Amino acid sequence: MAGMNMQEMMKQARKMQEQLAQAQESMKDVTIDASAGGGMVKATVNGDLELVSIQIDPDALDPEDVDLLQDMIVAAVNEAIRGVSEVASKQMSSITGGLNIPGMPF
Repeated sequence: MAGMNMQEMMKQARKMQEQLAQAQESMKDVTIDASAGGGMVKATVNGDLELVSIQIDPDALDPEDVDLLQDMIVAAVNEAIRGVSEVASKQMSSITGGLNIPGMPF
């Protein structure tokens, strides 16, 4: 970047800003499914890190295992959130070339 003039740097910065905005917009279409307990609990999280759905296998509903069921729900939701974060991180990294930009999510 030593030979790059200020105008060229601003042009590159605007291009990166546009790409980041497009990536953030495309995250709205991302959904990640994850499961826990061998598939007994399934969770879906969207690109805004919102829980979209939760599915519980009816065979998992043993009243004596409520604590285990709750743990599986938490595990499935957390795994889905990690998946969304990973997708977002890869998108941002491909745009920024791996640069860590303060204030950017993921």
